Amino acid sequence: MSVLTDEIGRFVRAAGPEPDETLREMDAYAEEQGFPHVGPEVGGFLRLLARMTDAERIFEFGSGYGYSAYWFAGALPVDGEIVLTEVDEDELEMARGYMAEGGYDDIARYELGDAMETVGRYDGPFDVVLIDHQKHRYRDALEVVKPKIPVGGAIVADNAIRAGIIQFEKLLEIAEGGEPEDVNEHTRGVADYLEAVRADSDFETVVLPLGEGIAVSYRIG
Repeated sequence: MSVLTDEIGRFVRAAGPEPDETLREMDAYAEEQGFPHVGPEVGGFLRLLARMTDAERIFEFGSGYGYSAYWFAGALPVDGEIVLTEVDEDELEMARGYMAEGGYDDIARYELGDAMETVGRYDGPFDVVLIDHQKHRYRDALEVVKPKIPVGGAIVADNAIRAGIIQFEKLLEIAEGGEPEDVNEHTRGVADYLEAVRADSDFETVVLPLGEGIAVSYRIG
């Protein structure tokens, strides 16, 4: 569920970049199947971020059926590269089909399996990294990928505010310095990630209320 009201969400979509036919098809699939994709509000921002960072290489921790990758790919040069990772083989095959439909198959790399293992097989740099896998592993992803992100690159972490498994009230309490009880591992994972990246002087971080909340960290040092 988006953190935006229905009206504001409609406005952001209407005022944002126009999805192509493939993205509309992907949005329809998400709605029909109840698939938790980032949505066009976040997708448009991801593509803009890739343009603003002059991204040539992108890595995703968790790609699902390729929705965020498709948005990213629209900003990459013809010799760019985006690495999609997914543990579900059927979803990765769907991603392959959609990326090919959009003409992005040549710049996409499809990796079936654990993203934490996959990233170790790739040298940097990655200009943009999306973290959107298991929430309790967000901080681990940050630690393993940081050496591959150059100054001027960025990390985006999805579900920084909300998801069906996130206890927002407890997340808010932690962010404000509290110590709530009975925090589940997903909420704790997001809180730990935010604490780590905000405390890292090499990054400047803001949380944007788009989709289910995204934490955007720009590497400054």
